[in-house]
Amino acid sequence: MKQAIIVGSGISGLAAAIRLQNKGYAVQVLEKNSYPGGKLTQISGNGFRFDAGPSLFTMPNLVTELFDLSGKKSTDYFNFDQLDVLCNYFYEDGTQIVASSDIDAFAAEMERKTTDSAEKVKKHLNKCAFIYGATKDQFLNKSLHKINSFLSFSTLVAIFKMPFLNIFNTMNQVNENTFTDSKTIRLFNRYATYNGSNPYKAPGILNIIPHLEFGLGAYLPRGGMHEITNSLVKLAKEIGVEFHFNQEVIAIGTENNVAKSVTTASCIYAADLVVCNADIHTVYEKLIPSAKKLKEVDKQERSSSALIFYWGVNKEFPQLDVHNIMFTEDYKAEFDHIFETKTIYEDPTIYINITSKKNEGDAPKGKENWFVMINVPSVYGQDWDSLIAEARKNILSKISRNLGESIEDLIQFEQQLTPQLIQDKTYSYKGSLYGTSSNNRFAAFFRHKNFSSQYNNLFFCGGSVHPGGGIPLALLSAKIIDKLVK
Repeated sequence: MKQAIIVGSGISGLAAAIRLQNKGYAVQVLEKNSYPGGKLTQISGNGFRFDAGPSLFTMPNLVTELFDLSGKKSTDYFNFDQLDVLCNYFYEDGTQIVASSDIDAFAAEMERKTTDSAEKVKKHLNKCAFIYGATKDQFLNKSLHKINSFLSFSTLVAIFKMPFLNIFNTMNQVNENTFTDSKTIRLFNRYATYNGSNPYKAPGILNIIPHLEFGLGAYLPRGGMHEITNSLVKLAKEIGVEFHFNQEVIAIGTENNVAKSVTTASCIYAADLVVCNADIHTVYEKLIPSAKKLKEVDKQERSSSALIFYWGVNKEFPQLDVHNIMFTEDYKAEFDHIFETKTIYEDPTIYINITSKKNEGDAPKGKENWFVMINVPSVYGQDWDSLIAEARKNILSKISRNLGESIEDLIQFEQQLTPQLIQDKTYSYKGSLYGTSSNNRFAAFFRHKNFSSQYNNLFFCGGSVHPGGGIPLALLSAKIIDKLVK
């Protein structure tokens, strides 16, 4: 059997391993940490359990098809439930909006709570669905760097639809032209953060993202997001994939434009094929120093990073759901701070994820596990200790103000995830969550391809390459590799 080596056991690395094992390769996964999953891991303490990384689950079919491909019944390994409420939104004037998964109910809620009509909201969501339908086959399911990807009827159709895909306007321009109420505009602008971008720069085609929630549904795995990792690792082992933990890759050996081996501190693994589930910058700068450098990629703007507080809270809050957003009043100022001055805005938009709302075992009775996140810049030499201390105070003040109760005294457990830790634990260049940002109308084409032009058996998956970050796109990058490998 041909030997395939996967560098990194993030979600796309796990998917690539399963796909290649089913393709007839003998697959070995090398992971620098003592655990699998990359960002999709968990932490616990004082009776609280938290998903440490991604918290939103859409397109579950991309997970379940890995079991189908392996001849297994997915429900024997992995189960999930669709959420009736997508998110609860809070504004400083006291307005609270419940985003139901039922589009009619959501549109009616928006009409009650804002100056925008239900008809406008539904029309916008229909346009989001149109963009998704027009682009998914061409831009999400195929390599954008192979000529044969464009020699199809679907490409011709996509070209004819280009003028209607909002490519030449920013997401914010599209939303401001559609709605009149800043509450509605902020609600739809926030979807740019799903791939670490700025809605005031990112193209309007990113309005594809709301359709993933409203059109395709949002879900929560039973047992939490970390169950995605657990179930895929179990599946991979059952079909023959070998895992080697605490094996930090230090080099990829090449010869005559072929990747021949992967080296760790204790072993050299021969390879007929290598897949890197690591930030593309790290691969070229550290693992293949003789390779041609990625000057065009390194010049691109990095995506945002995240500052996360994991708080075990000694109370239940009925006004909160699984997903919650507390908006800043000046959204543009927040993004200017993140992408222009590379600092943290004093009034950041706050995301609170509480899985114990559905998974009771994630917190002791009468308590909640709060995953509290704000978007922050990537690492550019900032004084993070001062920034984090100030951000923590501002976050606590804003949450307390919105909920009408002091929160700090209720915190019984606390841990943090910072941009520096993201960089160190996952080799994400500068701690960016999604590699490069999409703050350019041609960003999808500038993102690094899923294969190497220099080494004919070297492939790439994960958030820093096409089609991008987040669980669905990371899984799609592994699916693209499956199509590329003979």
